[in-house]
Amino acid sequence: MVEPSQWITDENRFRIVREIARGGMGIVYQAVQLGAEGFEKRVALKVILGDLTADREFVDMFIGEAKLVADLVHENIVQIYQLGALDGGYYMSLEFIDGVTLEDFVLRHQAIGRPLPLELCVFILARVCRALEYAHTKVDDDGNLLGIVHRDVSPGNVLLTYGGVVKLTDFGIAKARHLMRDQEGEILLGKARYMSPEQAQFKATDRRSDVFSAGIILYELLTGEPLFEGQDTIVTLESVVSREVRPLAEVAPRVPAAVCGIVDKALQRDVRRRYQTAGAMGFDLEHFMYSNRFGPTNISLHRYMRRLFPAAVSDLIDPSVTDPYFERLRAEGAV
Repeated sequence: MVEPSQWITDENRFRIVREIARGGMGIVYQAVQLGAEGFEKRVALKVILGDLTADREFVDMFIGEAKLVADLVHENIVQIYQLGALDGGYYMSLEFIDGVTLEDFVLRHQAIGRPLPLELCVFILARVCRALEYAHTKVDDDGNLLGIVHRDVSPGNVLLTYGGVVKLTDFGIAKARHLMRDQEGEILLGKARYMSPEQAQFKATDRRSDVFSAGIILYELLTGEPLFEGQDTIVTLESVVSREVRPLAEVAPRVPAAVCGIVDKALQRDVRRRYQTAGAMGFDLEHFMYSNRFGPTNISLHRYMRRLFPAAVSDLIDPSVTDPYFERLRAEGAV
């Protein structure tokens, strides 16, 4: 019998299946983790590119992400399983997401000339808010708030599984007390057009910064237009800090007043007037969807993804199970 103080050591083996994505800092692979007696588990492997293994700051950020997200276990957050070393470098084993980014989801609608269903947009952002609320309120073993701020909430870091689950990923530039180095005021990390005004000005951020970023995403989903965009990063940052944000009702008059109010509140530059928590924003989004009708669910999103990506998605739901929201979409000719 193994005692609590003893160690269990084993060799980790992965079979690379294919390359999923490649960027300036690393490669993400689909892989299969192999275990005893023919055990196999599909995972994603994030591997640091060779040259960057000599960049101590980047390596520390990579390791910090793994340590931070290791205990963030939530339906709407991509789970990290393991941090490993390989030939002087590092890799991260993560939950494999069979789906697309929110960015790809939007591009697919543009390609086929179909508008995004409003309530599905609200549903997706409500789930993002739930992921953020969980991360923001995470405490350590002693009950102390970790103070996590994602700082890179953007469409490329929101994943939609073909099964209909929304997942927030990439905490690589997150900050958290005692776990990751806080570089605010030194360097600027993140995607400029999805930053909060305080982040764009190198100021300290807290959970309300992520709320602003979530508000930008929902604004763009509902209007089909970028909120802050410039010819270069500097212009974009200036836009984030000072460009007038017109009330959503003026830009998209068909959006219900309740949703306009939520977006406008999330996009308040004065953090005291903004939603103070992602949970509060998520509650208001959910109240809009469910207070007087049957709104979208994971099943709704799955069935919609099946219509949007027919070659990639098989039907996981018993066809006899009805979904009033999806039937409403069908009746409106939206699917």
